[in-house]
Amino acid sequence: MSAEDHFHHVRDYLYFEVPRAVTSAHAYEKIEDVPWYVKDALHLHRPTVEQVNEAMVGKILIPQPFAGTARHPGFLITKFMVLQVVVLVLCVLIFRGLASRIRSGQPARGRFWNFWEAIALFIRDEVVRPTIGDHSHDHHDDGHGHDHGGHPAPAAGAHSHAVAYAHPADRYLPFVWSCFFYILLCNLLGAVPFLGSATGEINVTGALALTALCATFVYGAQAMGVGGFFGNLIPDTGVPGAGGMLLGGMMFVIELLGFFIKHGVLAVRLFANIMGGHTVLGVILGFIAVASHQNSAIYGMVVPGSIIGQVFIGCLELFVAFLQAYVFSFLATIFIAGAIHKH
Repeated sequence: MSAEDHFHHVRDYLYFEVPRAVTSAHAYEKIEDVPWYVKDALHLHRPTVEQVNEAMVGKILIPQPFAGTARHPGFLITKFMVLQVVVLVLCVLIFRGLASRIRSGQPARGRFWNFWEAIALFIRDEVVRPTIGDHSHDHHDDGHGHDHGGHPAPAAGAHSHAVAYAHPADRYLPFVWSCFFYILLCNLLGAVPFLGSATGEINVTGALALTALCATFVYGAQAMGVGGFFGNLIPDTGVPGAGGMLLGGMMFVIELLGFFIKHGVLAVRLFANIMGGHTVLGVILGFIAVASHQNSAIYGMVVPGSIIGQVFIGCLELFVAFLQAYVFSFLATIFIAGAIHKH
């Protein structure tokens, strides 16, 4: 590993780092036998086969069936990609299991299922419904947004068997739930030794923010039409004539830029908090490595302090895992609410 890369433990690579004792020697016979992507992943400049074999100790390389060649690189599978697939599988197993237990109308039994059900109900009752409200369609001119027992009227062109929601805001619940639990499980995997948090990668959080942006636009366009969505970005300036039109146009540009910036901040906030937390953990543990080169008195003081700091920061990281999933979901809900209501 390159000596300059002090934060490789929190980055995305083509391998999982594990204790050196659980790996066997990667006995490449000659440097030509080393795949091109292994050389790139190790960040070794003109390595020898001995350097590669030594650097691969303590690492489990992810199989790369689509890697291609150095001249024509293909698709590389990284650690965070694998972890995101794990999160997907966990979400399917947990919530299909929960759904099967409450489908009959009876409450789920067992602490494990109650835990996930309580969180889902909290997001529904304390985030989505209060934030979006029960006037999702009050901007329609037909005045029938809450007929049929308070359920929203089906959108134009919708099938006759459209779902009747218990609350108008519930139509947006699947997306918000997906954001929250996906981010939460990604964050929590970072607390498992030798894994990592995919949300500590700006490309992952950027994709999540882009998904939230697209969802906001789609929901807003469904509720108000495409023209209504963009028209909703123009505030009422109260200025008549050409001056009002000019001011409205300027405000539209500012609001449109703000629309993109707000979702961009979603990506940066999540990335910075998760990456920062893991970096702090790495720095605290790094004190032990530095102290190991000092005298025994300094080493004896640093090691207990680093371990205690690691425990407290680790507990804080668990809190941050839930908090950042909540913040992302809450802000995404606010953006959706702003898109479907007339300002």
